[in-house]
Amino acid sequence: MKIGLFIPCFMNELYPDICKATYQVLKRQGLNVEYPLNQTCCGQPMANSGCSKDVKNLAINFVNTFKEFDYIVAPSGSCVSMVKEHYNEFFNNDKDYNKVKASIYEVCEFLHDIIKVENLNLNISFPYKVGLHNSCHGHRVLKLGTASELNVPYNSKLENILNTVNNIELVELKRKDECCGFGGTFSVAEEDISVAMGKDRIKDHLDSSAQIMTGADMSCLMHMDGLINRNNYPIKVMHIVEILAGVKP
Repeated sequence: MKIGLFIPCFMNELYPDICKATYQVLKRQGLNVEYPLNQTCCGQPMANSGCSKDVKNLAINFVNTFKEFDYIVAPSGSCVSMVKEHYNEFFNNDKDYNKVKASIYEVCEFLHDIIKVENLNLNISFPYKVGLHNSCHGHRVLKLGTASELNVPYNSKLENILNTVNNIELVELKRKDECCGFGGTFSVAEEDISVAMGKDRIKDHLDSSAQIMTGADMSCLMHMDGLINRNNYPIKVMHIVEILAGVKP
């Protein structure tokens, strides 16, 4: 099994430790993981801004870069959604794109559906109260909020993965599916609404006594981390792969 590690551009620049944690988690599963150096942005920021010609060039580069891998894995539900849902218009039933579209996974989705929860090699302890933020792309497009098998004990792929961690306590939130208000350019164009929505998500975690807020999209977590730091809220933000890699708060 040959894995192509896709690292979103903003994570490469701002959160390199999370990128390394993603690699470590995959390698602990005994996988052959490669990081192709020709990769660049998936085009999501350009798509949000209406720059379709720029997106097409990036889409072609993405497919050419990753088409030879058995699976493509990324620590970002929104970027995976971009490739799966918004490249179609640039490819006319192209076999290389169809292969890429079928083989790209968000990292927790990959661990849950391909490696399988019962086969995970983690063996870590995380003795903290954790609140799980379900980002919109992962929850609504990739269906990470719904387990793929009907007979599993939880209804979320992310919950299933986190419950393999020793001593973790997942807190119950009032709104598991509520948007944080980031939305890329939405947070710039509608700053006041974005801030209010982010504060609502943080309050839900604080009301549930969470010590850590986690999720599968660092863009959403980045938005709320800024609000947390600005307002000195007593909670920390961690990407889910940091927890799975054994990183301490």
